[in-house]
Amino acid sequence: MAIFRRVPSDGQKGKVSYNPGIVSGIIQLAVSEVEGVELLGGKKKGLKVYFEKAGIYADISVIVDYGYNVPEVAFKIQQTVKHNVEAMTKYKVAKVDVYVVGVDSLSERTAD
Repeated sequence: MAIFRRVPSDGQKGKVSYNPGIVSGIIQLAVSEVEGVELLGGKKKGLKVYFEKAGIYADISVIVDYGYNVPEVAFKIQQTVKHNVEAMTKYKVAKVDVYVVGVDSLSERTAD
């Protein structure tokens, strides 16, 4: 379990503990905010999160919708994940690796 210690300015002592599932949930929400992309195989399969001294490392596997610029989508995922995790948890994000494992064409979606 990841632990973030913070001493408030009013002198009260305490700590905030984040379950790794919370951070994973924040990352999943961040990916869902990016248009034209979805996590591979649902929520759990396409995401791996590691807590290290340097910060959080995330491996994210996605499928990009046809017609979207793959490098732009991957960069947007990296930006959104970093911003959301750091804003909501006070952890630093050391690295976000995005693996584009496929492209979802329009014809495949209409056949389902």
